[in-house]
Amino acid sequence: MGVSFQGLIPSRPVAFADLRGKTLALDGYNILYQFLSTIRDRFTGEPLRDSQGRITSHLSGVFYRSARLLEEGITPVYVFDGTPPAFKLATLEARGKVRAQAAEKWKEALAAGDVEKVRTYAQGAARLTPEMAAEAKELLGYMGIAWLQAPSEGEAQAARLLQQGKAWAVGSQDWDSLLFGAGRVVRNLAVTGRRKVAGKEQYLDISPELVELQAALQALGINREQLILLGMLIGTDYNPGGVKGVGPKTALKLVREHPSLEALFQAVPWEFSMPPQELLDLFLHPPVEDMDIPQARLQPSAVVEFLAGEHGFSRERIQGAVDKLRQAREQQQAGLAGFFRK
Repeated sequence: MGVSFQGLIPSRPVAFADLRGKTLALDGYNILYQFLSTIRDRFTGEPLRDSQGRITSHLSGVFYRSARLLEEGITPVYVFDGTPPAFKLATLEARGKVRAQAAEKWKEALAAGDVEKVRTYAQGAARLTPEMAAEAKELLGYMGIAWLQAPSEGEAQAARLLQQGKAWAVGSQDWDSLLFGAGRVVRNLAVTGRRKVAGKEQYLDISPELVELQAALQALGINREQLILLGMLIGTDYNPGGVKGVGPKTALKLVREHPSLEALFQAVPWEFSMPPQELLDLFLHPPVEDMDIPQARLQPSAVVEFLAGEHGFSRERIQGAVDKLRQAREQQQAGLAGFFRK
């Protein structure tokens, strides 16, 4: 989803230790989709479910990944999407059709016993419902983790938190955060570990990486408006596929040669469903609000009852993780108290 700058924009590895003491604004829907896609049975592609058949992959991911961040001294703040821009509706509808097609191919792969295709199509069929998002917010509240509801795009609101000085980086797989003006983006927060290479018996080590907007602009030799134009040529959530026949390298060459929208519009045959100026304005001036990050309090017993009591997670495992989480919170608070006494 979103624009693909892979191989074009530089990044560097970043360890959890490097993020200690920092607040990360996480693109809530983006991360939930990652959990729903990856936390599945390796043979059947089925997501985790409780005894009532309700999907719980997203809850497992939110709990264990958030707990890990907190144990590392990182403060996560989840930012969830609000009402999408009107011209994104066609993209959302198209994605729904793609997921439906993936679900059918998943069934066919299961019947054929093709484990590789089962995994691929199961991930493509992942669907996030409003009920799942509500469950994730409920769990976050019990864990003492703040979350915000954006008026529109979550990654735009997350970028605004950085601009306000209330977060250090956006946590998201989508490069679009850079187009919205996020100064730093941390990728791979939710998929740390090993990932199988499609069609091969090979695995890649996946670890967090940091992308810095100013460093990216300097490396590409362009400004932020040109970066947005570059994204528009390649394709964003609002104009999937971009301009036909224009790949990343060609797009970069074009925005360097034609640094304004007007000049680029004359040089490239645009076929957008909306005026390109509207799309440029969306990234430059997205619908966001100045928000304060709310205070939240860890409720250990509520976490255990929600996950173990209501959704059938192992009570012993959840209790053990909650105990570690409580210790991490106490150490963090003790450290802050010591800081203010100095």
